[in-house]
Amino acid sequence: MGFLKSIGGVLAALLILTGCGNDAAEKDNGKLNVVATTGMIGDLVENIGGKHVEVTSLMGPGVDPHLYKATQGDVKTLDSADMIFYNGMHLEGKMTDIFEMMGKDKPTIAVTEDFKEEQLRKVSAKEHDPHVWFDVKLWIVAAESVKMELVANDPDHEAEFLHNYEEYVLQLKELDQYVQAEINKIPEDQRVLVTAHDAFGYYGESYGLDVRGLQGVNTLSEYGSKDVTDMRKYLVENKIKAIFIESSVPKKAIEAVIQGAGKQGHEVKIGGELFSDAMGEKGTEEGTYIGMVRHNTDTIVHALK
Repeated sequence: MGFLKSIGGVLAALLILTGCGNDAAEKDNGKLNVVATTGMIGDLVENIGGKHVEVTSLMGPGVDPHLYKATQGDVKTLDSADMIFYNGMHLEGKMTDIFEMMGKDKPTIAVTEDFKEEQLRKVSAKEHDPHVWFDVKLWIVAAESVKMELVANDPDHEAEFLHNYEEYVLQLKELDQYVQAEINKIPEDQRVLVTAHDAFGYYGESYGLDVRGLQGVNTLSEYGSKDVTDMRKYLVENKIKAIFIESSVPKKAIEAVIQGAGKQGHEVKIGGELFSDAMGEKGTEEGTYIGMVRHNTDTIVHALK
């Protein structure tokens, strides 16, 4: 309780320092001023909101949301927003208290809040895997939540939001089919995806890959020498030829696994860089959700096929 009070006090002080919403008036351009935590969520809001939203994503390329700490500038940005969208399920663990506080004054929505229990991967008795965007079918569920919230907060543009939503869902369904068709090109005995942390569990379950991560679903968890040894042993025994690094996770651990396998006489290569908890740079293919998923799929298939 003392910790929560401390957090609340710090946030209150930050809000006083930032002027408590002065920027909102400066951005009064007739658009909904929306703040999203990750690039994937920001991209979703932009596609559905279209010209009627102005979206700011707090976490850019290469940023790990598990470890992210809000700055004074972030609090100011959140305070000036009309709406806030975040992932939930403890992906942005260090920001949970901020969202709870902001939710008292403005729509603050977890895009996973309408997911059903049976749609989620359990990682412990009380915790679910938050990396839902890697099952494109689940991201369509998130899209519906975004659509409903935009309509509720800007009913004058309901028709356009619904049109944008329907158009984007068609693109997502095409993406879902593309991923499955490409993964099917990998020989069944080679459909093993080894990465730095367990971000691709939904991807594996949906499209038919055995996914292994050196760390758990949260990069806050530490990996040790035993984890490296066990992973090395798995690669050698199963003759796995390629493993993957992630844009938002240091590659030191993966390199240690590769070196260890080499000493055992088994050559493992880095199959490429995947985008897991963050998209690529704005203006690149990987800088959109659809482009990111296609890039990941193409990289995985090329390395394992």
